[in-house]
Amino acid sequence: MMLEQYRRWFPAAFAALLLLIVVVAGSVSGDEDTSDVPPTTTVAPQSMTTSTTIPKVSLTRNLERGTSGDDVVMVQQRLLDLGFDPGPIDGVVGTLTKQAVWAYEKLVMGVPRADATGVVTPALWDRMQDPLMVQPRRPTGGLRNHTEIYLEEQVLVVFHQDQPALITHISSGELDEFGEPALYCEVVTYDTDSDGELLEEPITKEICAYAKTPGGVFTYRRLVEGTRNGPLGDMWNPVYFNYGIAVHGALQVPAEPASHGCVRIPLHISEYFQSLIELGDSVLVWNGVSEPEDVTYEESLPSFDGSVQNPNPTTTTSTTTTSTTTTTTVAPTTTTTVEIVDEASGTSTTSTSVESE
Repeated sequence: MMLEQYRRWFPAAFAALLLLIVVVAGSVSGDEDTSDVPPTTTVAPQSMTTSTTIPKVSLTRNLERGTSGDDVVMVQQRLLDLGFDPGPIDGVVGTLTKQAVWAYEKLVMGVPRADATGVVTPALWDRMQDPLMVQPRRPTGGLRNHTEIYLEEQVLVVFHQDQPALITHISSGELDEFGEPALYCEVVTYDTDSDGELLEEPITKEICAYAKTPGGVFTYRRLVEGTRNGPLGDMWNPVYFNYGIAVHGALQVPAEPASHGCVRIPLHISEYFQSLIELGDSVLVWNGVSEPEDVTYEESLPSFDGSVQNPNPTTTTSTTTTSTTTTTTVAPTTTTTVEIVDEASGTSTTSTSVESE
């Protein structure tokens, strides 16, 4: 009787045991076999996640400014696919393509800003064909859109739910020989206040401040479509996030920091940049020293006009870049007193609007 009962339950027991063995084996093999799982690599200063490998095409020459051909079209399209906007896919390496390559070199390859060449070598093209996606330093779990700005690398990335919607080279506040915000003093004429509102009459006065782009955590709070001739010069389609500091289009976006404190982006990108963001989106700025969340309120403030005295009140000189010339203007004989307006007013004149170029 006992044997009959054993035989009756043996098939069920054997099936249960077999199932247990399969489950255990599957768990063990899942820890060891990663042949079907795309690997994850870290490339300073950003984390890159690879995906399915694609066949590579060789490049037989260096592509530098002025180079043209089908291979340039191939590179331009690849940059665009990765989120680096090279401008028109026209088969010619111009300024816009070079700026996109700068951003790729700095962000993906970890090339120091001063060493970025903008030249696509066969080795760089081979790396460029690797499947990758830029990951945010502050992911939101795919819940929100935000912007990350890396001052050390001079790169800006707009993330839509943690996916890169735009990666671009930038030029932020000019630095002096010690790596600190440069002092500038200028006499300017403007017809628009710091909020983008037209004035009844144009104003001419001296501006004197430091070209400071602070780190910290901010939000986009105001945008203006079109050109604005503000207290510190012209801006195209500005989006403000820290008093008068804005992301905006500029004719000149050199390899080095060169603005009065704003974040310059290539002019063609500024034509659609405002469509990528919404007011209230977070803007995190890395200053190369502290994490954005560790920057104090005082450290996050721009250098306001009027807080600095002109060391040479008889002449004023405009900020220079590698692609602009220095101009000297005689200052008015009368001294203009400038007040610093508090944050609540939203109308503070700051040192952070970009000069006319």
